[in-house]
Amino acid sequence: MGAPPRLTGLLLNLGHAIDHMFLLIFASAVGSIAADFGFARWEDLMPYGTGAFALFGIGSLPAGRLGDLWGRRRMMLVFFFGMGLAALAVALTQTAWQLAVALTLMGAFSAIYHPVGIPMLVRGSRRPGLTIGFNGLAGNLGVALAAVVTGFLVKYVGWRAAFVVPAFIAFACGALFAHVAPEEGVAPARRPVTNAMLPKRALAHVFAIVTVASISGSMLYNFTTNGNGELLRERLQGIVDDPASLGMLLALVYVAGALAQVAVGLLLDRVPVKLLYAGIVAAQVPLFLFAAGASGWALYALMIAFMIAVFGAIPFTDALIVRHVDDSMRSRVSGMRLAVAFGVSSLAVWALGPLVKAAGFRSLLFLMAGTAVVTLCVVLMLPRSRSAGLDGRTAGAG
Repeated sequence: MGAPPRLTGLLLNLGHAIDHMFLLIFASAVGSIAADFGFARWEDLMPYGTGAFALFGIGSLPAGRLGDLWGRRRMMLVFFFGMGLAALAVALTQTAWQLAVALTLMGAFSAIYHPVGIPMLVRGSRRPGLTIGFNGLAGNLGVALAAVVTGFLVKYVGWRAAFVVPAFIAFACGALFAHVAPEEGVAPARRPVTNAMLPKRALAHVFAIVTVASISGSMLYNFTTNGNGELLRERLQGIVDDPASLGMLLALVYVAGALAQVAVGLLLDRVPVKLLYAGIVAAQVPLFLFAAGASGWALYALMIAFMIAVFGAIPFTDALIVRHVDDSMRSRVSGMRLAVAFGVSSLAVWALGPLVKAAGFRSLLFLMAGTAVVTLCVVLMLPRSRSAGLDGRTAGAG
């Protein structure tokens, strides 16, 4: 079985958009939900979303194992229909703790996509870097949709509609995927090995670096995507106050960052991974530092720039797994990496509200600059590639 048919591939990319959109509806609507539930400040409700991001990480381990051993097509069907049901459950909640449980359920289903959908998409791809880049574009367009769609639905219908409308989109995608996705003749784990892999010690070295870099990179992703809406609201106060307009501005930030992932995908097939990865992470540091003291439109311009750098760094961990791990076990390896990285980085969602309440966004941006420095130090420990590109059969490490 080679690359998935075009419509199946499109639905797999839409699944990435759904995954990220659904997880960030809460962050985009947290102010309205907090007011509805009787909270004085949005920061006090934010920790109730921690379970979603914890399960988003921890659930990747069993999801990846089931993807390899039970089948990726089956797991993607569970993903689409499970995300829809979880979103409806969130819309029906009446208390903060009910909300926390429903969001955690959503996190469990959302954990399926990355270790299952991405390996399914890149299998047989002639240009895996570009495939990963477009997949990243789709995922982060989902982040943008969370901002703009939630902003409009909250303004004109209410925060519950912001979960109900996407739920039915997920159901429709699941029904279409069931119709068009070809049956898997055999589970991935039972397929013969097709790619040359690194020796176990070298593979463990790369896996450890990728996991640590994923933790720090995911911390930045969670801090920014969950906090940018309120950061814009604070720093553009008196300039733009309408929630729908703020949602549109935030969506444009995420679209710019998403487009950067396509450029990175193109370069991944041509430029040594370590050089490109380190350069993008290094750019994050001064951008966060400048943003700490900025306000108004200057802050908005810097937000576009630092989100380009944050989103631009995302494809590398998947690219390294494609390069060094055979398809027969990619879901399990991805699941292990994601369980650690996303599980630990979920602490960023828990800490975001209390940190901003106690010290403000300035301190948060300084913390993100320090986190980027940690990521850079780890990336510089990657082995030097002997050749550019992501073809694991020709590229090695030295």
